[in-house]
Amino acid sequence: MGVKIVDTALRDGPQSLIATRITTEEVLAAAKDMDNAGYYAMEVWGGATFDACLRFLNEDPWERLREIRKVCKNTKLQMLFRGQNILGYHHYADDVVEKFVQKSIENGIDIIRVFDALNDIRNLKSAVEATKKYKGHCQIALSYTTSPIHTIEYYVNLAKEVEKLGADSLCIKDMAGVLLPDAAYELISKLKANTKLPIELHSHCTGGICQLTYMKAIEAGVDIIDTALSPFSDGTSQPTTEAFNYALKGTKYDPKLNQDALDKAAATLSKTKQKYLDNGTLNPKSLGVNPNILKYQVPGGMLSNLMSQLKAQGAMDKYDEVLKEVPRVRKDMGYPPLVTPLSQMVGTQAVMNVITGERYKMVPKEIKEYLHGNYGAAPAPVDEAIKKQIIGDDEVITCRPADLIAPEFEAYKEKYKDLVKSDEDVLSIALFENVAIKFLEEKYNPRPKIEAIIDEFNLNVR
Repeated sequence: MGVKIVDTALRDGPQSLIATRITTEEVLAAAKDMDNAGYYAMEVWGGATFDACLRFLNEDPWERLREIRKVCKNTKLQMLFRGQNILGYHHYADDVVEKFVQKSIENGIDIIRVFDALNDIRNLKSAVEATKKYKGHCQIALSYTTSPIHTIEYYVNLAKEVEKLGADSLCIKDMAGVLLPDAAYELISKLKANTKLPIELHSHCTGGICQLTYMKAIEAGVDIIDTALSPFSDGTSQPTTEAFNYALKGTKYDPKLNQDALDKAAATLSKTKQKYLDNGTLNPKSLGVNPNILKYQVPGGMLSNLMSQLKAQGAMDKYDEVLKEVPRVRKDMGYPPLVTPLSQMVGTQAVMNVITGERYKMVPKEIKEYLHGNYGAAPAPVDEAIKKQIIGDDEVITCRPADLIAPEFEAYKEKYKDLVKSDEDVLSIALFENVAIKFLEEKYNPRPKIEAIIDEFNLNVR
């Protein structure tokens, strides 16, 4: 049995390289050929696609999903789902989580990959139960990172919990691309020995070692790997699909993909990539390699975010100092994995610590929320002195954070009944209220284009 391939060129590839600015039209242009390639699945939705469609592309993300489903008749469609955060940046009520899962599956998703930034299993519960209820394939992803507590045994124990929770498959989500080849071999081998679940590996090429890591994982028996078609692969994205199809051809790991279909889809996506190179959306730096991430354990997207924050402050000379501060902040906070939203929070705190010249003199509200327990349990104990400095003797919740959130869906539905035309519209507002309201008002009650107003005015004054 060969290694199965999930292609990310329509979701994580563009998210990693061009900040998710790929349009639905561009996605659909490649999707038909990709559907004939013989993939196990295509990752096409979730992550930042939802926010980007509404905020930057003036597109309805639900319509995108439906259009992809119409084109893709042969291949399972997969999405990334941030547990209780859904596709947003804070926790939502259980009824919103369940309704979002239901509508994702109804609109065309087959596989929902659910993860929690802290690996707090409690934050996965609602999404997992809903995925099973509505007959989707539930894959639970463990956020991979390294620290004194994030050992191989830590992940093996988590995998056993995930299996009990009802997952259909397990993913190791190495969002920073820091999983080293030998560690991958040991981790996959031990997971295979301790769980019956199919195992998928997701990583990024940012540090320059991902292809080596994938090969060692394949040798250890990994069932599925995430790759991206060549135009949206490598750099801060995933390894190249075509390269693995060639490298494994004729071996017992042969994924047996249709090379002609891959080539056709890649040719289409190459034109899209060229457009974004020409207009500056694709920064050539994103296509390079940065081994510093292996030293500082900082994801590529977080590095670029730190740079932009420092540039805005006129403090690029503090870049190395901030990079050294990131691991210190992370240790203080109980070693959270550096994945959205924790990566942004830890990075911002590191910048503030360096720029003010005094650690924790300024603290973002999200860090305070985290220390109050509102994101879930920290993987390791938080530094008590620093916690006291930031939140004093405030009470810290120990329950599942969503237990404190009252049902929200029907309230949103009632509040916006004059605007929304579907449950999908309600969900868009529940996740990104102001952005979605603006989008839906324009969609259902489009204002006349300024040119039309001017033409009408000129006509009337003649």
